[in-house]
Amino acid sequence: MKELGPGFRLMLVFTVLTGLLYPLLITGISQVIFPKQANGSLVTVDGKAVGSSLIGQNFSRPEYFHPRPSAAGSGYDATASSGSNLGPTSAKLLRGTTKLDHKKNEVVDYDGISLRIVHYCLDNDTPYESSVPLEQFKNAQGDLDEVKLIKAFNDEKSPLLFKPKVPVPPDAVTASSSGLDPHISPANAETQAARVAKARNVSVDRVKQLIGQNTERADLGFLGEPRVNVLALNIAIDQRFPVSKK
Repeated sequence: MKELGPGFRLMLVFTVLTGLLYPLLITGISQVIFPKQANGSLVTVDGKAVGSSLIGQNFSRPEYFHPRPSAAGSGYDATASSGSNLGPTSAKLLRGTTKLDHKKNEVVDYDGISLRIVHYCLDNDTPYESSVPLEQFKNAQGDLDEVKLIKAFNDEKSPLLFKPKVPVPPDAVTASSSGLDPHISPANAETQAARVAKARNVSVDRVKQLIGQNTERADLGFLGEPRVNVLALNIAIDQRFPVSKK
């Protein structure tokens, strides 16, 4: 008991110090000095929280800028932050894979960079070359059959060759290591500018001007790269060029 007593008292003291007092002190200081960051860097529009400036979220409609892909859970899931952990020579990463679902239907297991490039080119009217017309991979509704495309990319005898005629920004078709990156490169944003401008019935130059206004420079002038926060840009473009309701 002589040995256990001091140990037990020390445990209680350090539990109070490090488990209660220290967190309360740091939380209080953070709330006073950095209240926005301490509360998750939430972004609000008209008094309503619409997201965080630190965590990406999916935008898929043509009138919005699209984020980079995400491998976090089902996408941009902060509770499952992760990358794909696939190396640059991985066939799965490059060409994608399919699988059978519980109903024995073949579905996409992993989309892969090749399929992402196809979608990016079609979404943004980027010129491309294809060894096989993409019309052959469309269903009755005119949508691309992603399973057929992935199987064509993985065809060992005669794989589908698809090549953009202009460079596609790497961040447009690759996920970040966290899967939560809220930013895209200025080049990625400018490639999407024509699509967004068309959907909002404004000139491309005006949209690109807004991109420039929302481009964050390297921290301290040399740390990191110029970047565009997708959520902030989409909020700005909604406010500046709202979509007309028909």
